[in-house]
Amino acid sequence: MNYAVSPVPAVTVPVAGSGAVFPVRRIYCVGRNYAAHAREMGFDPDREPPFFFCKPADAIVVAAPGQTAEIAYPPRTANFHHEIELVLAIGRGGRNIPVDTALEHVFGYAVGLDMTRRDLQFQLRDKGRPWDVAKAFDQSAPIGLLHPAASVPAVHDAQIWLQVDGVDRQRSTVKHLIWSVAETVSTLSEYFELVPGDLVYTGTPEGVGAVARGQTMRGGIDGLGEISVRVA
Repeated sequence: MNYAVSPVPAVTVPVAGSGAVFPVRRIYCVGRNYAAHAREMGFDPDREPPFFFCKPADAIVVAAPGQTAEIAYPPRTANFHHEIELVLAIGRGGRNIPVDTALEHVFGYAVGLDMTRRDLQFQLRDKGRPWDVAKAFDQSAPIGLLHPAASVPAVHDAQIWLQVDGVDRQRSTVKHLIWSVAETVSTLSEYFELVPGDLVYTGTPEGVGAVARGQTMRGGIDGLGEISVRVA
């Protein structure tokens, strides 16, 4: 094929325990999916239908075990926030997926960070404008290795946490998701056809906050290991 310009390389996430990589197609994110986080952001945590936003695949930065990945402090913000999240990977696609079979579509899970230009998000929200520049910027989706679903059967009740320079910021359990993994997959598939290669960042617990240049975020989820990311 004769490309007009050189195509960009595929974005991939390594799969734990194998030499395989997971090719990333789209990144979907769930907003306000922990009640305590909804409260700290000033919203009623009642169980209203979930809402979604997207990040580009090339927002991915892989944080390999035992290493500290680096991300740049992004321009046009003075309030750069961390959000630790359980990430799920779609291995079997579909539309209008029933809740009771939704987990059959999940290939695996990872630890991820939804990095946010919080000041821009609030400004855009207050004006009724899209969040893209607040959420979908370069290096805004650090992620650890993907673990096949069968290897982490207890992930739905796992501890999730994040520290900044060794100080606790976020600590909760995945069971506190307002919308479970199965419900999230089912609802998302009503809006989009899910395809193998899609990632879903499922929401963050309370304790989000700002990070500065030079600080290191270390977070994890039981059964999925840890990630370490430094703001360069």
